[in-house]
Amino acid sequence: MKYSLFSLLVALLIVSGCQSKPDGVKKDAAITKKVVKIETSKKKEASPEEILEKPEVPVLCYHRIRNILPSDGSDMKTYSVTPVNFAQQMKTLSDNGFHTILPNQLYEYLVYNKKLPSKPILITFDDGREEQYSLGATEMNKYGFKGVFFIMTVAMNRPGYLTKTDIKNLSVSGHCIGAHTWDHHAVTKYDDKDCAVQLIKPKNKLEVIIGGQVNYFAYPFGVWNKASLPKIKNSGYQLAFILSNKRDLDNPLFTIRRLIVGGSMTSTEMLQAIQSTFKK
Repeated sequence: MKYSLFSLLVALLIVSGCQSKPDGVKKDAAITKKVVKIETSKKKEASPEEILEKPEVPVLCYHRIRNILPSDGSDMKTYSVTPVNFAQQMKTLSDNGFHTILPNQLYEYLVYNKKLPSKPILITFDDGREEQYSLGATEMNKYGFKGVFFIMTVAMNRPGYLTKTDIKNLSVSGHCIGAHTWDHHAVTKYDDKDCAVQLIKPKNKLEVIIGGQVNYFAYPFGVWNKASLPKIKNSGYQLAFILSNKRDLDNPLFTIRRLIVGGSMTSTEMLQAIQSTFKK
């Protein structure tokens, strides 16, 4: 009798153990499936070659919005657009169906092939002049346009330049804040100390002001070389903007082309320049 009870108990334990194994196997399989699913759901990044093959998004570059004076030199005339002309240019963009996007959308399009609105365009401003806020952003707001403001941080709070409050307000209202170095020295001869002063500190300073990330950079004078690109990348930027010269074949994200809107350019000429400058 004792032997029979003992045999029965052993049999029950064996059966119980056999029944518990499938649950453990199922759990292991579920965990494995979950890990595989997470790994396969990672986004595939486009290669430099694939990025270069994409149609370019037009990027406009503005500096001054002011009336031209008889005493102005050639540079001031080139880099200044009158308030009347700027207003007409924004209306022309709207009338022709353009939709402004911001650099984060451009990045997602280039790297992950995210869709953009029809006729996308970026409107950017260099240096951080006061009229870019009081005149530029005010005019753009009429059409629901958003812009990118590249700030030269040495000039903040100086007469004629954006204040920290202006910069914060631009960010809060949906515009993008980018960096344009500390004092506008070209990046082509930066050493490690220069990188800290011109690239990293301005980025950090602007991030404190807006309470968010500053991931985008515009080269002073549009000047860059091959050696400067890793410095920009290693300083924490995702995109960097040049002027309308050739992009770097290995680093297209750090050589995004822009078209300067010159002082003598009419709205019609601006549309023609957009058409002829950017790859379709």
